[in-house]
Amino acid sequence: MQVLTKEQTDAFASFIGSHDTFLIAGHKEPDGDCVSSCLGISYILRHFGKPAFLLNAGPFKRTEIRSFAPLFKAETPFMLQKERERCGLIIADCSEISRLGDIEGDLKGFDTFIIDHHKTADAGGANTIIDASSPAAALIVQQLYEALVGKPDAEKARTLFFGMATDTGFFRYLNERDAEVFRSAARLVEAGTNPRDIYQDMTGGKAWNTRKLLGIMLGRAERHFNGRLAVTYETQEDTKKYGQEGRDSDALYTLMLATEGIEAVLFVRQENEHSCTLGLRSIGDIDVSKVASQFGGGGHKNASGASTEGKIETLIPAILKEFAKVL
Repeated sequence: MQVLTKEQTDAFASFIGSHDTFLIAGHKEPDGDCVSSCLGISYILRHFGKPAFLLNAGPFKRTEIRSFAPLFKAETPFMLQKERERCGLIIADCSEISRLGDIEGDLKGFDTFIIDHHKTADAGGANTIIDASSPAAALIVQQLYEALVGKPDAEKARTLFFGMATDTGFFRYLNERDAEVFRSAARLVEAGTNPRDIYQDMTGGKAWNTRKLLGIMLGRAERHFNGRLAVTYETQEDTKKYGQEGRDSDALYTLMLATEGIEAVLFVRQENEHSCTLGLRSIGDIDVSKVASQFGGGGHKNASGASTEGKIETLIPAILKEFAKVL
């Protein structure tokens, strides 16, 4: 993780100073890092007396973030042309407006600042902070907060720690190059964050249906490439029976990757008759973002996803061909 330069923090401060109001938007189907990053940015704006409106298309599927859903809206507030011209758009945890999903209202034309950490981010320019070496966007926002505001109070520190913890798998995905991440985490703990409570928020309170569906996913999993890749899927019938709340893909990835010989996992979910979402995870040097990018997605080397047209039975063989290039 890179430490932000003065030029980067100054650029963000200048962006704040040049607008009267703000829209803060994160990617559709948000996770803890997306939610925390958006909230962290709103804390900075609040400090400078700048009104901000939180946007997210949802849905807020994950148990640990459902309590945050009422803070976000899926439609932009009405603005006159003069108000639009004085309003800045800050996109967190992604770099493309298309990744924001179905937010009602026109987001094009706003002066925009992007804060992201995904390897496949394709934005650039002065109004951009992208650090693919950072395991969470919340870590970038934390640095901005500390540089522009100072030490966060306990509530704000907890929010930022939550984002960091969720995107690092509670620090499981870190390595010897991530000492700066632990230094950042330590500052948040010193500010009043209780890591044990955050871990319980992340892992507890799962619905009974998640355990039932998890068993089905494990039961139909198959191994490929001499056992290095595990593949499983969820059908529309599964979703109908167990509901959206029955999903716990994080537990699935953890169990699979803890299995001897498995180095990567592919999870395919049939969302409707014509499209699927893909979840890809790996350990070590296997770059699943290269696979995801071939299906319109992206993310990190060891954690990526995509939404693409197709059906499970035809998509899996096509994805396996791409995995053959990285395994």
